[in-house]
Amino acid sequence: MLSSTWNFIKRHKRKFIFAGAFAGGVYLLGKYAQRKLQEMQEREAAEYIAQARRQFHFESNQRTCNMTVLSMLPTLREAIIHHLNSESLTALLKSKPANKVEIWEDLKIISFTRSTVAVYSTCMLVVLLRVQLNIIGGYLYLDNSVTKNGTLPLAPPEVQQQYLSSIQHLLGDGLIELITVVKKAVQEVLGPVSLKQTLSLQELEQHVTQIRQLVEDGSGSSRHKALSWYMMPDEENTLADQASGLTENDITTIKLLNETRDMLDSPDFSTVLNTCLSRGFSRFLDNMAEFFRPPAGDSTLCSTPDSLSHVSLPLAKIIPIANGQIHSICSEVPTHFVQDLLMIDQVKEFAANVYETFSSPHELQK
Repeated sequence: MLSSTWNFIKRHKRKFIFAGAFAGGVYLLGKYAQRKLQEMQEREAAEYIAQARRQFHFESNQRTCNMTVLSMLPTLREAIIHHLNSESLTALLKSKPANKVEIWEDLKIISFTRSTVAVYSTCMLVVLLRVQLNIIGGYLYLDNSVTKNGTLPLAPPEVQQQYLSSIQHLLGDGLIELITVVKKAVQEVLGPVSLKQTLSLQELEQHVTQIRQLVEDGSGSSRHKALSWYMMPDEENTLADQASGLTENDITTIKLLNETRDMLDSPDFSTVLNTCLSRGFSRFLDNMAEFFRPPAGDSTLCSTPDSLSHVSLPLAKIIPIANGQIHSICSEVPTHFVQDLLMIDQVKEFAANVYETFSSPHELQK
């Protein structure tokens, strides 16, 4: 019995060896596939956790952006009021001076300059802070989430402070230059308009559009500045101010500022800013429209769909309305104006793209 079994095995030895090798190969292949599947699942889980962590950090960063905008609006408002002080003119008018008409003419220019500058600068503040805080936010995410083998952080606290302090240009020299340009445009458009002339809401909108065209497109002058200039100083000036004795942090700050300028000069940024400006001026005119409503007792006008277009006000009555708009535009309490700007989809998408760019690990290689 044993000999016959042994003879059978010897006759089919190759088959047994092949079967054994095949079974062993299948077992090893199964183990290899199981290990690879486990590694893939672990990698996918790690990527999901990292993505969720980055998404959470991004959303937290956007809330910080919104709160920062609201906290800075009172400073912006006070700066505008300081440079365009209509209150002193209003006080003079109460004393019934001999040059009353002249003071009213000055008040006309200052009031519309003030409200126009408020719209421009608030829109600029919203989009500029979105860029700056998402650049910093991206670097902070890398500092906190990526192992860098003991290397120095990408954005240490001193760099963050230096970099974010550049917003002072918009509140200082940039704002003064913006006021100068807007005031010149307002003078050109509204200067010839008599205080007694009546304007409909549609006519007022046309005047605002003309002012915007002069500010944004200029009058063919080669000295016309892009809107981004009011938000950040010239690169050459910044480098010249720090030309000697640059520290490592200074170099990092300059790198961040240059990256920000690249963002401000991009077509995407221009599109987002223009969207904000269109929404901002639309909301400004909506606020003004509240004062163009027909009298409550005028049932004829109130019943027509375009009743606002039938109401006209003397320019002298529109001036104080425009003058007071700064308090709803630059309000630390979330108003419809500010909320509209913060909730614009294009602003959110642009912020996400900036954060995505600067929170990607390839930034570590730069």
